[in-house]
Amino acid sequence: MKGFGSDNHSGVHPELLKALIECNAEHAPSYGTDNFSNAAIKSFKNLFGSQTEVFFVFNGTASNTLALRFLCDRHESILCSEVSHLNLDECGAPEFFAGKLIPLPHTNGKIKLETLEKSLIRKGDQHYSQSRVVSITQPTELGTCYSQDEIKAIADWAHSNQMYLHIDGARLTNALVELKCSFQEMTTDLGVDIISFGGTKNGLMMGEAILVLNAELAKTSKQKLKYIRKQAAQLPSKTRFIASQFNRYLQNNLYMEIARHSCSMAQKLHEGLSKIPAVKITAPRQSNAVFVIIPKEWIKILKDKYFFYVWDEKTFECRIMTSWDTKAEEVDDFIQQLQQLSKQL
Repeated sequence: MKGFGSDNHSGVHPELLKALIECNAEHAPSYGTDNFSNAAIKSFKNLFGSQTEVFFVFNGTASNTLALRFLCDRHESILCSEVSHLNLDECGAPEFFAGKLIPLPHTNGKIKLETLEKSLIRKGDQHYSQSRVVSITQPTELGTCYSQDEIKAIADWAHSNQMYLHIDGARLTNALVELKCSFQEMTTDLGVDIISFGGTKNGLMMGEAILVLNAELAKTSKQKLKYIRKQAAQLPSKTRFIASQFNRYLQNNLYMEIARHSCSMAQKLHEGLSKIPAVKITAPRQSNAVFVIIPKEWIKILKDKYFFYVWDEKTFECRIMTSWDTKAEEVDDFIQQLQQLSKQL
């Protein structure tokens, strides 16, 4: 059964499954000292800058949490959106491993610069957790994207206050479709310090990567982050099975092919849903997610064939997500079901 629940629900992209099979042919050195890992790191450096340091981990919670643990001490804090994955869906891991989260109000998932400015209080007060990191999600949990100007403004502000900028990039590639730019133009060139780069939601079987972009931090990461990763039980012995997928993903524009397809299917959904009067679109469509309020009595009927999540059980706002394997006819069928239900009103 296929559905629109999450890009986490999809299978492995055939090209990435092929990469896994190819790297399974012979023995290879462990713990990231293999040729597959070296090739993947080179691919990341080509796209984000030669100074980039890469640390492969098993999952997204680890990539977020260990990136933050590297950036801040336990008495320091991380400014993030109140709807961020860090705040709502990491089971307290960031605060267990890193520092205190300071959740802030958002507009369509994004934190405004003026909100950050107002949040920076009690500097130097030993009774108050000192802010060290700003964490934003690109695209956000509501499927919206920070513009390049917005990212640069936040990065500049953070650096002027001796803070770092972290991006939760579980679906980072999808933002390139909206912004029409390169990875480096959206991150390194704007002053982003570190990224949790997603793989699982983009067609990989498993695996994420922490990308340290800041040149000075990159040097430090070799003496600190690699030990944090090991201590947190996130150093894969057979790293090549994560790295080989990333290397194939980043080659021959496959990452853009996957992102464009996911986003185009979401746009098709958005256009179809917006024509049904009883359905209300609640957020701009800038990634592979469409947020809509659907009449309560329709939801169970629709989910019997195409699973999706109710995002807000009070308003019955739903999140409809597409992935690399979403087909146009599945989108058409879902819309047709909604159209049939609307005729019964």
